[in-house]
Amino acid sequence: MSLALFLDFDGTLVEIAPRPDAVRVDPDLVPTLERLRERLGGALAIVTGRPVAVIDGFLAPGRFDVAGLHGVERRTDGALTGGRAEDHPALRAEVQRLKARVADLDAVLIEDKGASVAVHWRLAAPEDAERAETIVKEAAAALGADYRLQLGKAVGEIVPASATKAHAIRAFLEAAPYAGRRAVFLGDDRTDEIAFASVNADGGVSVRVGDGDTVASRRLADPAAVRQLLTAWADGAPLDPDALPGA
Repeated sequence: MSLALFLDFDGTLVEIAPRPDAVRVDPDLVPTLERLRERLGGALAIVTGRPVAVIDGFLAPGRFDVAGLHGVERRTDGALTGGRAEDHPALRAEVQRLKARVADLDAVLIEDKGASVAVHWRLAAPEDAERAETIVKEAAAALGADYRLQLGKAVGEIVPASATKAHAIRAFLEAAPYAGRRAVFLGDDRTDEIAFASVNADGGVSVRVGDGDTVASRRLADPAAVRQLLTAWADGAPLDPDALPGA
């Protein structure tokens, strides 16, 4: 069966940076992804917590299918759906309260994505990091069942409850060129575990990047190993994700 390849961005294609805007993209990454997409007949997509527009900026001049904001917005074959900030008035109000509540916490960052919001505490002192995590948990609870909190590596993100990377991947698989293919998903964080479980249940291959407990069936050491694998596949190596090291 042919493959459909789904790739997380931060911590998978690129190394985690201290600030979301400080990510560095390897100069060979975009041409590698373009070659591999061609080999896969177009069945390659980025599945990320970032907005689609931000991914476009990082991967310019490349332009790929993307599920952004954990699936809140999705672009396939150039058509973008979802992700409008104005559809989330309760969240917009909570974002303003979040900004006020973390204003006195040094190095705690608010990443406002419109239809979701992330609070980052990677650079914060331990006591400020603990307070930031408490604040974002309280904000998510205040929003109720329409939203959920997902915790990652020194970050807490509030997203619409219906949005998961698992739903995004399954949505891609419903249409060409993804339909009828075996899903392969590479991710690195707790936020990717739901998608790993979904891909496993559907007979695909899940690949955890980095250490940590996981339900993924395979593992790669770091983004450099991911880029090495993608380059090999783009250059004609056998497309055999089952041969990757076990998790």
